[in-house]
Amino acid sequence: MAVMFEYRAAHSAAEAVSLLREHGTDAKIIAGGQSLMPLINLGLAQPSLLIDINSAAELDFITRRNGSLAIGALTRHHTVERSGEVRQYIPLLAEALPLIGDPQVRNRGTIGGSLAHADPVGEIPTVASCLGAIMVVQGPNGKREIPASEFFVTYLTTALDAEELLTEVIFPILPANTGVCFKELVRRQGDFAIVAAAAAVQLGADGACTAARLALAGVMPTPLNADAAASMLVGQKPTAQIIEQAAQAACVGIDPESDVIASADYRRAMAPVFARRALTEAFERAARA
Repeated sequence: MAVMFEYRAAHSAAEAVSLLREHGTDAKIIAGGQSLMPLINLGLAQPSLLIDINSAAELDFITRRNGSLAIGALTRHHTVERSGEVRQYIPLLAEALPLIGDPQVRNRGTIGGSLAHADPVGEIPTVASCLGAIMVVQGPNGKREIPASEFFVTYLTTALDAEELLTEVIFPILPANTGVCFKELVRRQGDFAIVAAAAAVQLGADGACTAARLALAGVMPTPLNADAAASMLVGQKPTAQIIEQAAQAACVGIDPESDVIASADYRRAMAPVFARRALTEAFERAARA
């Protein structure tokens, strides 16, 4: 059955917000369409209005700002993937991006679209959760900032109000002595992850861990920030035993779902394995750094 909707092109963030305010929950933002169009085709989204923001050039940028790297919501995956600044300052994001879909998807998909879609196994939401990124959203009353820990609410749901537009994401620039790693379990390259783990760690001159961050995907309705478990590593030399303990602690209380790809039990068993692998390789890279 054909899906009928009105189409409007917004040439600025302000114009998009105005249209959202006018139409509310009946309107959907579209940029790359790599998340929204499959939902429409499956009948899971039935907007009466599509607001195309591809002409809002102000939302397409990568820039350093106050010790952070800000990326506009309209910036394409392939642009971020090839960015020298991203590779230098946010290497975890640079490592995760080539795992998204295929080149065609990354040529169209946008950073903002992936974050607003809020797939709990999405690579970009997982990296944002791991690094404590901040989402900047614009609404009728101006802009506000939402940390990743509050932005992802549940499956395919964010803290965005119906009249708000995600305009940029701000990642903290990682120190030069940081080791990072993104690991995911997939049936084949480009598939949705069964489980995934993102890690960022730092080592002191004595070889002991001075900071550690960890996030898991595919184990909860949102990416799981496991910094509390990762903090077990701080002050310790990263032996295989202490890394295994942190990986196991990160998975206490996880509640994955079964689907056609994998059972909940399989995800529950694989989560600590990939947490351990991500932490181990991150520490190896930090030692080389």
